[in-house]
Amino acid sequence: QLQLVESGGGLVQPGGSLKLSCTASGVTLDYFAIGWFRQAPGMDREGVACINRLDVDMYTESVKGRFTVSKDKAANTVFLVMNSLKPEDTGVYYCGAAGHCTATPTPGATMTPSNFGSWGQGTQVTVSS
Repeated sequence: QLQLVESGGGLVQPGGSLKLSCTASGVTLDYFAIGWFRQAPGMDREGVACINRLDVDMYTESVKGRFTVSKDKAANTVFLVMNSLKPEDTGVYYCGAAGHCTATPTPGATMTPSNFGSWGQGTQVTVSS
């Protein structure tokens, strides 16, 4: 059974950087798309970035050019490098697994939390001066 564990969160000033890790156990990540989501207090969980089984990545518009998702197959780990962080990036970051990053292959399709599972416990990211 696939289990995911997030790590790497913390407190960072605006403009700073963090690198989050999503480490899998039980099953190789080769079979899954791995999505990063975040949830701010009182808000719905939103998709941030995803990398699929072919190592194709996608991002929500607000993080394009600032965040990069990558995979280390040997370590069975997916990373999220976050640069130029803004206060609005604050939230608990989760990783989840799915067959595909989006429910449909249509242009403009977005990541939907209900399509993902095996959620980790999350890691807190706080961007504040």
